[in-house]
Amino acid sequence: MKSFLLIGLGRLGRHIAMQLHELGHQIMAVDANEARVEEVLPYVTNAQIGDSTSEDFLRSLGVDSYDVCIVAISGSFQSSLETTSLLKELGAKFVVARAERDRQSKFLLRIGADEVIYPEKQVGHWTAIKYSSERILDYVELDDDHAISEVTVPEAWLGKTVRELGIRRKYGMNIMAIKQNGKMDMSVQPDTVLTSDMTLLVLGEDKMLQKFFQV
Repeated sequence: MKSFLLIGLGRLGRHIAMQLHELGHQIMAVDANEARVEEVLPYVTNAQIGDSTSEDFLRSLGVDSYDVCIVAISGSFQSSLETTSLLKELGAKFVVARAERDRQSKFLLRIGADEVIYPEKQVGHWTAIKYSSERILDYVELDDDHAISEVTVPEAWLGKTVRELGIRRKYGMNIMAIKQNGKMDMSVQPDTVLTSDMTLLVLGEDKMLQKFFQV
């Protein structure tokens, strides 16, 4: 279990709070808007109404005691910058900040953010990839170059074993798991025969996955 300071309770912040709650973590939620704070009360350990650009207010939260501080402020990049900078000045261990564009990311990293997330950019990328292909059912980006895709079995692979296909050697991709009849099998064997009722979780270079599994 980790402790989180979550600042900014718009749509993104609210969903982060709900997910962290499901995972059993401790959450201190902060927003200047009283209604937003009240909405997340069922999902957080504690909550405060306050201005995160105020050094005195942040200091009162004891930001250095949290494992992770998340700045999910939307609509005011200036507030995000000031909040991120103050968190680091006050000794925050690890700060994750939200950005909407690359230029914002550069500024946030420059003033001390340990990591930057792009929710709109990431969702847009995922949506474009998933819905541009009938084969790609789900998609998770691991880094700038690699991803895991859940895909239907290509016709050319049907009836063949994993060994016969040799996709690691030919394409630099790995079948991480097979889903069949609603069950996930992580122990993929070389003699596993691929059938049309399966879907595959394939790890590989992002560009190769998109190129190979596009219809």
